[in-house]
Amino acid sequence: MIRSNTRWLILLCCCQLFIMLVFINYSAVLPLLRLEWGMNNTRAGMIFSVYQLGYIASGVLLSILSDRINIKHIFITAAFCSAAGNLLFALYAHDFYSGMLFRAVTGIGMGGTYMPGLKLVAERFDPGKRGKAIGIYVGSLVLGGSFSLAVTGWLTGIYGWRIAFIICSIAVCVGALLSFPLFAGYRPPLRTSSEAGYTGEVLKNRPALLIILGYGAHMWEMYGMRSWLAPFFSSALIGWGFETTRATGLASAIAAVLIGIGAFSTAITGTLSDRFGRTATITAVMFSSASLSFTFGWLINTSLPLTLAIGLVYGYLVVAESPVFSTGLTELVAPGYLGAAMGLQSLIGYSMGMISPTVFGWALDTFRDWQILPGIHSEWGIAFACIGIGGLAGPVFMWMLRRTPESSKMAGGNR
Repeated sequence: MIRSNTRWLILLCCCQLFIMLVFINYSAVLPLLRLEWGMNNTRAGMIFSVYQLGYIASGVLLSILSDRINIKHIFITAAFCSAAGNLLFALYAHDFYSGMLFRAVTGIGMGGTYMPGLKLVAERFDPGKRGKAIGIYVGSLVLGGSFSLAVTGWLTGIYGWRIAFIICSIAVCVGALLSFPLFAGYRPPLRTSSEAGYTGEVLKNRPALLIILGYGAHMWEMYGMRSWLAPFFSSALIGWGFETTRATGLASAIAAVLIGIGAFSTAITGTLSDRFGRTATITAVMFSSASLSFTFGWLINTSLPLTLAIGLVYGYLVVAESPVFSTGLTELVAPGYLGAAMGLQSLIGYSMGMISPTVFGWALDTFRDWQILPGIHSEWGIAFACIGIGGLAGPVFMWMLRRTPESSKMAGGNR
């Protein structure tokens, strides 16, 4: 059974590596589209945010339906939808409005793959090994997001961004097809109802709501950082004397490495949370990542080697606690209502992930060319500080959670 579970998890992760190639490929070409379509930073951020809006709409609905509908149908259909949306973007997007439309369709598709897949892992593994398993699963998503930047940036440099997006859509279809053997013989567990119902098991479940709010704080910080990391390095490299086209391609590669390193941190952090406790692990990681959010943007005034070194640590930490939130939620909600709870988690978490990229872009526009001291460019430092606020809010919610009796249900919840 152990070997069977391991092979199953590896196959699921491989599927997600392909599906995730459209995840943040827009960020890889954002500097080019901003010039090509004449957009300011706020509008550029809005295209990323509308993707999140589509993700939220489908993620909430499909997570709730996963308590009632076979996850197989949700997962595969959603994957093909994301491929179609990305393909339409490649073929027909030509300005801000068309870009928003097709990127929203891509987000709608992506919303039906992450949380349903997460529920599959929670169903398959017992609580003692669930943190590690979910950490590995989330790590594959992070690695896929990294590939999304790297592959798109590389292909854009050779063939242009439209061909790059077409190839990414084909890859998503490959991932969807690979998932067919994943669901061979799959039977959804029987749903058990509770007298408390949805209101009692989810909406009035204070510990679950606290961990969901902590997840929202995490998503604010992580998505603000992810969506603007490649443009940050593009701007920094241009400032350090690189030509614009070369800077854009190199920035995508750097961002891919910095995001990809999170694939290791999620697996490690998930395992550590099995031993040291969910809330303690989340608190330590979020304090660390927040300190870097308040620091990282100012490094644009320094050097490439220093920025890369700090960026590697930042990329490691900013995503590290993600699987711990999801694992903790599975321990605080009755199995028959887990899909509904994940739907609420998607709503709050990805709402924060939708807003923060636009706020980040607004900060860049508002403080453009402002110097706190002569020669010290400030807009990137202030923009990254805006997302660091989320990193500080998360530990507050974890402190409140640890004071509830229900936290004893979590692995090490009172530590």
